[in-house]
Amino acid sequence: MCACFRVSTAQLSHIRLSSTSTSELPLDGITVVSLEQAIAAPFCTRQLAELGARVIKIERPGEGDFARAYDTRVEGQSSHFVWTNRSKESLALNVKDPKDFKVLKALLAKADVLVQNLAPGASDRLGLGWDRLKEENDKIIVCDISGYGSYGPYTHKKAYDLLVQSEAGLLSVTGTPTTPTKVGISVADIAAGTAAFQNILAALLKRGKTGKGSRIDISMLESMAEWMSFPMYYAYEGQEAPKRAGAEHATVYPYGPFETGGGGSVMLGIQNEREWAKLCEIVLGGASLATDKRFKNNSLRSQNREELKAIIVDRFSMMSAEEVLVKLDEATVANAKVNDMKGLWDHPQLKARGRWTEVDTPAGRVPALLPAGVATAADARVGPVPKVGEHNAKILEELGMNKE
Repeated sequence: MCACFRVSTAQLSHIRLSSTSTSELPLDGITVVSLEQAIAAPFCTRQLAELGARVIKIERPGEGDFARAYDTRVEGQSSHFVWTNRSKESLALNVKDPKDFKVLKALLAKADVLVQNLAPGASDRLGLGWDRLKEENDKIIVCDISGYGSYGPYTHKKAYDLLVQSEAGLLSVTGTPTTPTKVGISVADIAAGTAAFQNILAALLKRGKTGKGSRIDISMLESMAEWMSFPMYYAYEGQEAPKRAGAEHATVYPYGPFETGGGGSVMLGIQNEREWAKLCEIVLGGASLATDKRFKNNSLRSQNREELKAIIVDRFSMMSAEEVLVKLDEATVANAKVNDMKGLWDHPQLKARGRWTEVDTPAGRVPALLPAGVATAADARVGPVPKVGEHNAKILEELGMNKE
């Protein structure tokens, strides 16, 4: 069932969008309209909302963003959706219906930012491209997020996170020597959402100087390629690329997971020769190992990693994981527990720094992490996750429209 509304031309010229943010936040007074789905655009706009922007999420009537149905792990709700859609307002519109489209255009006439990650070309076909919108609102910032960008031979290819990981070469350096492995989170979507977020902030600063809006063209491939710059440069002019090394570092050793006694394991990383000498002296029980001709520099340690790993694991087998971590701390060698998700939920550092808050969802309150870099819950908006179309009545009233 579509949401259909009547609006007059006279009403369109008297729209004033209110803000629900607090005046203390940096993006207070900024209105973002988002035609978004899945992860990349929602991740971007959630961060804008947390800085105080009013984010109006346009959803399909009834089903909403298809990410709402990815799973039911959070009190019957999708883990992806709860993560990326707090602090927003949901406006359910069938944008192909002329009456609903008038509502969207009324919003865009006064909005500061439009973010969209529809299928390539879809926003232009709807009449929501940059060239059209800037004629009606020359201050608007339009951010288009797609798999491969708005032009080029790949423009119309479908692009899902795993496919972009593959195109960007990420799978070639991730996994074991025999098996390429995708990253376990939507890293290409996150990279694109992060790039969109920072470019929108820059565009708002630019508008403050010029008074004019601008267009931002975000490509998942280009965002991911930036993150792949180390292995690209490592393989400069045809040199051998980093090899897949599982959880180990491809070019630095020892750097990765090591088994301990009792079935545990720890992660450690050596960055320089001083740390290598400390590891040998305090943890591995032999300062002479530091000058062993097989291991006296990082290149040799990386070449002879199997021999060195056997020595380290033999020594670690005499201690529990907790005892090894204590020794590594004593040696000031970087280390970490090999946590699972329960370990992350219960992480003592997150608790000690007060990183947890709660958000309302349609199924009740759930825990949520504060945005990174935000000191307290008072320094960001961490608002509810909306129901589909929850804010229709409120937004229509602001626009002076009547629902049929």
